[in-house]
Amino acid sequence: MQLYFTKIHGIGNDFIVIDDLSNELELDSEQVAWLCDRHFGIGADGVILVRPPIRSGSIAYMHYINADGTLAEMCGNGIRCMAKYLVDKGFVTSGAEEFVADTLAGPRPIWFETDGEGKMTRATVDMGMPAFEPTAIPTSLSATNEVVVKTNGQEVRQYAVLDSVIPTAMGELSFSCVNMGNPHAVTFLSPDFAADPMELDIKAIGPQLETHSVFPEKANIEFAAVLREPDGDRIIMRVWERGCGETLACGTGACATAVAAAITGRAGRKATVQLLGGELEIEWLENNHVMMTGPAMIVFEGTIKI
Repeated sequence: MQLYFTKIHGIGNDFIVIDDLSNELELDSEQVAWLCDRHFGIGADGVILVRPPIRSGSIAYMHYINADGTLAEMCGNGIRCMAKYLVDKGFVTSGAEEFVADTLAGPRPIWFETDGEGKMTRATVDMGMPAFEPTAIPTSLSATNEVVVKTNGQEVRQYAVLDSVIPTAMGELSFSCVNMGNPHAVTFLSPDFAADPMELDIKAIGPQLETHSVFPEKANIEFAAVLREPDGDRIIMRVWERGCGETLACGTGACATAVAAAITGRAGRKATVQLLGGELEIEWLENNHVMMTGPAMIVFEGTIKI
Protein backbone atom coordinates (compact mmCIF):
# COMPACT_ATOMS: atom_id res chain seq x y z
CA MET A 1 0.00 0.00 0.00
CA GLN A 2 1.29 3.46 -0.91
CA LEU A 3 0.77 6.16 1.72
CA TYR A 4 0.92 9.85 0.90
CA PHE A 5 2.17 11.76 3.93
CA THR A 6 3.11 15.24 5.11
CA LYS A 7 5.74 15.65 7.80
CA ILE A 8 5.05 18.64 10.07
CA HIS A 9 6.72 19.83 13.25
CA GLY A 10 5.74 22.15 16.08
CA ILE A 11 8.98 23.51 17.61
CA GLY A 12 10.75 20.24 16.87
CA ASN A 13 7.99 17.87 17.98
CA ASP A 14 7.45 16.15 14.61
CA PHE A 15 4.61 14.12 13.16
CA ILE A 16 3.69 12.11 10.09
CA VAL A 17 0.30 13.47 9.03
CA ILE A 18 -1.86 11.27 6.78
CA ASP A 19 -5.23 11.99 5.19
CA ASP A 20 -7.65 9.33 6.43
CA LEU A 21 -10.90 11.20 5.84
CA SER A 22 -12.20 7.99 4.26
CA ASN A 23 -11.75 6.43 7.74
CA GLU A 24 -10.36 3.26 6.20
CA LEU A 25 -6.71 3.23 7.28
CA GLU A 26 -5.66 1.00 10.18
CA LEU A 27 -2.00 0.93 11.19
CA ASP A 28 -0.72 -1.63 13.67
CA SER A 29 1.94 -0.81 16.26
CA GLU A 30 4.76 -2.31 14.18
CA GLN A 31 3.84 -0.23 11.14
CA VAL A 32 3.68 2.96 13.23
CA ALA A 33 7.01 2.20 14.90
CA TRP A 34 8.60 1.61 11.47
CA LEU A 35 7.19 4.83 10.01
CA CYS A 36 8.48 6.79 13.02
CA ASP A 37 11.92 5.16 13.02
CA ARG A 38 14.52 7.84 12.25
CA HIS A 39 16.89 5.40 10.54
CA PHE A 40 14.64 3.00 8.64
CA GLY A 41 11.42 5.00 8.24
CA ILE A 42 10.35 8.61 7.81
CA GLY A 43 11.19 9.57 11.38
CA ALA A 44 8.75 11.22 13.79
CA ASP A 45 7.47 11.37 17.36
CA GLY A 46 4.09 10.07 16.24
CA VAL A 47 1.54 9.56 13.47
CA ILE A 48 -1.57 11.70 13.02
CA LEU A 49 -4.43 10.27 10.99
CA VAL A 50 -6.77 13.06 9.91
CA ARG A 51 -10.22 11.49 10.17
CA PRO A 52 -13.84 12.67 9.96
CA PRO A 53 -14.98 14.44 13.13
CA ILE A 54 -16.59 12.47 15.95
CA ARG A 55 -18.67 15.41 17.16
CA SER A 56 -20.76 17.91 15.21
CA GLY A 57 -19.22 21.35 14.83
CA SER A 58 -15.69 20.01 14.33
CA ILE A 59 -13.77 20.07 11.05
CA ALA A 60 -11.81 16.84 11.55
CA TYR A 61 -10.68 14.38 14.21
CA MET A 62 -7.02 13.92 15.18
CA HIS A 63 -6.30 10.22 15.65
CA TYR A 64 -2.89 10.43 17.28
CA ILE A 65 -0.60 7.41 17.70
CA ASN A 66 2.66 7.56 19.64
CA ALA A 67 5.90 6.35 18.05
CA ASP A 68 5.61 3.04 19.95
CA GLY A 69 2.17 2.38 18.43
CA THR A 70 0.08 3.32 21.50
CA LEU A 71 -2.94 5.56 21.09
CA ALA A 72 -2.82 8.94 22.87
CA GLU A 73 -5.77 11.04 24.00
CA MET A 74 -4.26 14.40 23.12
CA CYS A 75 -1.15 16.10 21.76
CA GLY A 76 -0.71 19.87 21.95
CA ASN A 77 1.95 20.27 19.27
CA GLY A 78 0.17 17.63 17.22
CA ILE A 79 -3.11 19.55 17.17
CA ARG A 80 -1.30 22.66 15.90
CA CYS A 81 0.38 20.55 13.21
CA MET A 82 -2.97 19.13 12.16
CA ALA A 83 -4.32 22.69 12.05
CA LYS A 84 -1.42 23.59 9.73
CA TYR A 85 -2.33 20.62 7.51
CA LEU A 86 -6.04 21.53 7.37
CA VAL A 87 -5.41 25.21 6.59
CA ASP A 88 -2.57 24.76 4.10
CA LYS A 89 -4.39 21.95 2.26
CA GLY A 90 -7.59 24.00 1.97
CA PHE A 91 -9.82 21.95 4.27
CA VAL A 92 -10.19 25.18 6.29
CA THR A 93 -10.46 28.51 4.51
CA SER A 94 -7.43 30.62 5.38
CA GLY A 95 -9.67 33.63 6.01
CA ALA A 96 -11.77 31.75 8.55
CA GLU A 97 -9.25 32.48 11.33
CA GLU A 98 -10.77 29.85 13.62
CA PHE A 99 -12.28 26.36 13.68
CA VAL A 100 -12.78 23.39 16.00
CA ALA A 101 -10.78 20.15 15.80
CA ASP A 102 -11.83 16.89 17.45
CA THR A 103 -9.61 14.71 19.66
CA LEU A 104 -10.06 11.75 21.98
CA ALA A 105 -9.84 14.28 24.82
CA GLY A 106 -12.70 16.30 23.32
CA PRO A 107 -13.13 19.19 20.86
CA ARG A 108 -10.43 21.87 20.76
CA PRO A 109 -11.16 25.39 19.43
CA ILE A 110 -8.26 26.80 17.37
CA TRP A 111 -7.48 30.37 16.27
CA PHE A 112 -4.81 30.72 13.59
CA GLU A 113 -2.69 33.28 11.75
CA THR A 114 -1.60 33.08 8.11
CA ASP A 115 1.08 34.60 5.91
CA GLY A 116 0.60 36.45 2.61
CA GLU A 117 0.07 33.15 0.79
CA GLY A 118 -2.68 31.98 3.13
CA LYS A 119 -0.44 29.42 4.87
CA MET A 120 -0.78 29.01 8.62
CA THR A 121 2.15 30.36 10.62
CA ARG A 122 1.00 29.94 14.22
CA ALA A 123 -2.07 28.97 16.18
CA THR A 124 -3.65 29.36 19.58
CA VAL A 125 -5.42 26.27 20.89
CA ASP A 126 -7.92 26.13 23.73
CA MET A 127 -6.47 23.10 25.45
CA GLY A 128 -9.42 22.72 27.80
CA MET A 129 -9.44 22.58 31.58
CA PRO A 130 -6.80 20.89 33.74
CA ALA A 131 -7.85 18.13 36.12
CA PHE A 132 -6.11 17.51 39.43
CA GLU A 133 -7.93 14.68 41.22
CA PRO A 134 -5.76 11.54 41.57
CA THR A 135 -8.38 9.44 39.76
CA ALA A 136 -8.35 11.91 36.84
CA ILE A 137 -4.59 11.76 36.30
CA PRO A 138 -4.69 8.74 37.02
CA THR A 139 -2.27 8.11 39.87
CA SER A 140 -2.23 6.14 43.11
CA LEU A 141 -0.46 9.03 44.82
CA SER A 142 -2.62 10.56 47.54
CA ALA A 143 -4.00 14.08 47.19
CA THR A 144 -2.01 16.60 49.21
CA ASN A 145 -3.88 19.88 48.69
CA GLU A 146 -7.36 21.22 48.11
CA VAL A 147 -7.53 23.58 45.13
CA VAL A 148 -10.38 25.80 43.96
CA VAL A 149 -10.91 26.51 40.26
CA LYS A 150 -13.69 28.35 38.42
CA THR A 151 -15.70 26.32 35.95
CA ASN A 152 -18.61 27.94 34.10
CA GLY A 153 -18.52 30.75 36.62
CA GLN A 154 -18.81 28.38 39.56
CA GLU A 155 -16.10 27.59 42.09
CA VAL A 156 -15.20 23.91 42.01
CA ARG A 157 -13.05 22.22 44.65
CA GLN A 158 -10.64 19.48 43.67
CA TYR A 159 -8.09 17.54 45.67
CA ALA A 160 -4.71 17.70 43.98
CA VAL A 161 -1.39 15.87 44.09
CA LEU A 162 1.06 18.75 44.57
CA ASP A 163 4.75 18.37 45.42
CA SER A 164 4.32 14.70 46.31
CA VAL A 165 7.64 12.90 46.86
CA ILE A 166 8.68 9.94 44.71
CA PRO A 167 12.01 8.12 45.23
CA THR A 168 13.96 8.14 41.95
CA ALA A 169 17.42 7.39 40.58
CA MET A 170 18.18 11.08 41.27
CA GLY A 171 17.02 10.79 44.87
CA GLU A 172 13.66 12.01 46.16
CA LEU A 173 11.86 14.36 43.75
CA SER A 174 8.58 16.21 44.35
CA PHE A 175 5.93 15.86 41.64
CA SER A 176 2.74 17.77 40.94
CA CYS A 177 0.22 15.92 38.77
CA VAL A 178 -2.01 17.48 36.13
CA ASN A 179 -4.21 15.92 33.46
CA MET A 180 -4.39 18.00 30.25
CA GLY A 181 -6.28 15.37 28.29
CA ASN A 182 -3.39 13.03 29.10
CA PRO A 183 -1.43 12.40 32.34
CA HIS A 184 1.49 14.58 33.42
CA ALA A 185 3.79 14.63 36.43
CA VAL A 186 5.90 17.76 36.86
CA THR A 187 8.96 18.20 39.04
CA PHE A 188 10.54 21.61 39.63
CA LEU A 189 14.32 21.57 39.89
CA SER A 190 16.76 24.18 41.15
CA PRO A 191 17.75 27.27 39.11
CA ASP A 192 20.92 25.37 38.16
CA PHE A 193 18.73 23.29 35.84
CA ALA A 194 17.64 26.46 34.01
CA ALA A 195 21.29 27.41 33.50
CA ASP A 196 22.10 24.13 31.78
CA PRO A 197 19.12 21.79 31.31
CA MET A 198 21.22 19.47 29.13
CA GLU A 199 23.09 18.27 32.22
CA LEU A 200 20.03 16.26 33.22
CA ASP A 201 20.45 12.57 32.29
CA ILE A 202 16.83 12.26 31.23
CA LYS A 203 17.36 8.86 29.57
CA ALA A 204 18.36 7.41 32.93
CA ILE A 205 15.40 8.68 34.91
CA GLY A 206 12.63 9.25 32.33
CA PRO A 207 11.74 5.60 31.62
CA GLN A 208 11.68 4.79 35.35
CA LEU A 209 9.18 7.56 36.06
CA GLU A 210 7.05 7.08 32.93
CA THR A 211 6.35 3.47 33.96
CA HIS A 212 6.37 3.98 37.73
CA SER A 213 3.76 1.91 39.57
CA VAL A 214 2.04 5.08 40.86
CA PHE A 215 0.96 5.83 37.26
CA PRO A 216 -1.24 2.91 36.14
CA GLU A 217 -1.60 4.31 32.60
CA LYS A 218 1.99 5.60 32.54
CA ALA A 219 2.67 9.35 32.51
CA ASN A 220 4.46 12.15 30.71
CA ILE A 221 7.27 13.44 32.93
CA GLU A 222 8.32 17.09 32.95
CA PHE A 223 11.51 18.52 34.49
CA ALA A 224 11.31 22.28 34.90
CA ALA A 225 12.70 25.41 36.51
CA VAL A 226 10.88 28.75 36.86
CA LEU A 227 12.57 32.08 36.21
CA ARG A 228 10.71 35.14 37.49
CA GLU A 229 11.82 37.80 35.02
CA PRO A 230 10.81 41.50 34.71
CA ASP A 231 9.13 40.94 31.34
CA GLY A 232 7.21 37.84 32.47
CA ASP A 233 7.64 34.39 33.91
CA ARG A 234 9.77 31.94 31.94
CA ILE A 235 9.79 28.18 32.49
CA ILE A 236 12.70 26.07 31.25
CA MET A 237 11.58 22.51 30.59
CA ARG A 238 12.58 19.12 29.29
CA VAL A 239 10.08 16.33 28.82
CA TRP A 240 10.05 12.54 28.69
CA GLU A 241 6.91 11.64 26.76
CA ARG A 242 4.84 8.56 27.39
CA GLY A 243 5.22 6.24 24.43
CA CYS A 244 8.07 8.00 22.61
CA GLY A 245 10.81 9.09 25.03
CA GLU A 246 12.36 12.55 25.11
CA THR A 247 10.98 14.96 22.54
CA LEU A 248 12.10 18.48 21.63
CA ALA A 249 8.73 19.82 22.75
CA CYS A 250 5.41 18.77 24.26
CA GLY A 251 2.36 21.04 24.09
CA THR A 252 0.25 19.36 26.74
CA GLY A 253 3.40 19.08 28.87
CA ALA A 254 4.04 22.82 28.57
CA CYS A 255 0.43 23.47 29.61
CA ALA A 256 0.63 21.06 32.55
CA THR A 257 3.92 22.56 33.71
CA ALA A 258 2.64 26.14 33.51
CA VAL A 259 -0.49 25.16 35.45
CA ALA A 260 1.54 23.28 38.06
CA ALA A 261 3.85 26.30 38.44
CA ALA A 262 0.88 28.62 38.91
CA ILE A 263 -1.06 26.45 41.32
CA THR A 264 2.00 25.90 43.54
CA GLY A 265 2.81 29.63 43.59
CA ARG A 266 6.00 29.37 41.54
CA ALA A 267 4.67 31.48 38.65
CA GLY A 268 1.70 33.54 37.54
CA ARG A 269 -1.03 32.32 35.22
CA LYS A 270 0.82 33.38 32.06
CA ALA A 271 4.29 32.15 31.13
CA THR A 272 6.67 31.50 28.27
CA VAL A 273 7.70 27.85 28.30
CA GLN A 274 11.13 27.28 26.77
CA LEU A 275 11.67 23.76 25.43
CA LEU A 276 14.57 22.28 23.52
CA GLY A 277 12.87 22.98 20.18
CA GLY A 278 11.54 26.47 20.88
CA GLU A 279 9.01 28.42 22.90
CA LEU A 280 5.28 28.19 23.61
CA GLU A 281 3.11 30.88 25.18
CA ILE A 282 0.81 29.41 27.83
CA GLU A 283 -1.96 31.22 29.70
CA TRP A 284 -4.27 29.67 32.29
CA LEU A 285 -7.38 31.82 32.05
CA GLU A 286 -9.62 32.67 34.99
CA ASN A 287 -12.36 30.51 33.43
CA ASN A 288 -10.00 27.53 33.97
CA HIS A 289 -9.21 27.03 30.26
CA VAL A 290 -5.56 26.78 29.22
CA MET A 291 -4.51 28.56 26.02
CA MET A 292 -1.42 27.43 24.10
CA THR A 293 0.15 29.50 21.30
CA GLY A 294 2.95 28.40 19.00
CA PRO A 295 4.07 27.79 15.40
CA ALA A 296 3.89 24.81 13.05
CA MET A 297 5.89 24.12 9.89
CA ILE A 298 5.71 21.62 7.04
CA VAL A 299 9.07 19.87 6.59
CA PHE A 300 8.43 17.76 3.49
CA GLU A 301 5.85 15.57 1.74
CA GLY A 302 6.12 12.26 -0.02
CA THR A 303 4.91 8.72 -0.50
CA ILE A 304 6.03 5.55 1.23
CA LYS A 305 5.20 1.91 0.65
CA ILE A 306 3.95 0.04 3.69
